[in-house]
Amino acid sequence: MNASLEERFIKNKVCVVLPTYNNAGTVSQVIDDLLQYTTQILVINDGSTDHTREILKTYSHLKIHHFDINKGKGTALRFAFKEAYKQGYQYAITIDSDGQHFAKDLIHFLDKLETEKNTIIIGSRNMTQENVPGTSSFGNKFSNFWFELETGIKVPDTQSGYRLYPLASLDKLFLFTWRYEFEVEVIVKAAWNFVNVICIPIEVYYPPAEERISHFRKGPDFTRISFLNSYLVIMAFLWYKPRNFFLNFKSNMKKFWQEQIIASHESNQVKSLSVGFGLFMGIFPIWGFQMLVAGFLAHWMKLNKVIVLASSNISIPINIPWIIFCSIICGKLALGNSLVEFSIVKDIQDVGMKVLFTKYGFEYFIGAAIFASIMAIGGYLITSFSLMLIRKERSA
Repeated sequence: MNASLEERFIKNKVCVVLPTYNNAGTVSQVIDDLLQYTTQILVINDGSTDHTREILKTYSHLKIHHFDINKGKGTALRFAFKEAYKQGYQYAITIDSDGQHFAKDLIHFLDKLETEKNTIIIGSRNMTQENVPGTSSFGNKFSNFWFELETGIKVPDTQSGYRLYPLASLDKLFLFTWRYEFEVEVIVKAAWNFVNVICIPIEVYYPPAEERISHFRKGPDFTRISFLNSYLVIMAFLWYKPRNFFLNFKSNMKKFWQEQIIASHESNQVKSLSVGFGLFMGIFPIWGFQMLVAGFLAHWMKLNKVIVLASSNISIPINIPWIIFCSIICGKLALGNSLVEFSIVKDIQDVGMKVLFTKYGFEYFIGAAIFASIMAIGGYLITSFSLMLIRKERSA
């Protein structure tokens, strides 16, 4: 055994997880190869009905668990991850027991782990080499496409079983699949929870077709994977992508506040005027030219152009209905017109947006100027007061 490599396994709290089901012809060789590099091995016998149990008895010094019945690869892996985490391991490298993976590639996972902590590292196979089954190549491309659609992450091999998992991150996930589809579910949900997913190249051996043993059932297993991907796509567009949009928006706003509002060398007066003027230009009724005019005038008035343009984005599409409504209300009040029976929603339904502006055009234009001024003054006062408190606190 390679003593220095064993030390790296122990130091980094890494174990090797070997799920096996009816691989009596190869499991012994796989374990012997692994033992050349480490003894930190956890074997899960997933209800094998061949001679696997008898073979594993000869490795009594290893951590071995037996299922009485076959529960599926996903169930075996989930059980192994929880067991490994309880035993103090922080990472688990999974390897298949059919002999297609090489133990010598373990070192590449350890090398990558030293620079990539909260990361799932997938051993990427060369799917163009000799003896690769056509169904495996197609299935991998199919899986890669759905993974990118669901997470926005592009990787070359999402179906390789040779992987390194960060156990603490996996322990937080709700995982429910129990067979081969688990290896799709786990990387998608991990990515959704801000775990990196990357690939490193590995060697792989595919025996000739007549010697190949596979427990993947094309009909049932492919159907389950398809149903899972359908569910994940729906969740991606209903939850994951909107959540990320909100988080990115929140992060960008925080960065903008820190860099442009607080940390900038300009005075509170300039910053507050920039916010107020930006809000004014965002509401003032010159649709299509607001940002252009705002940028030009900000330069001429020696205001902070970034703050002005950011504030003028108050007129994003989602805000336009209430801006129009408030503007018409302000216009009606300023001109002394009646608010009785005024319903902008009903008017839009009855006459449409184009006719609406004909009906309330003058009131809207006058009101927009007033409403823009109100928002500008409000923005100026709030920003000025906030900066006074924040900068005073920082100085103290």
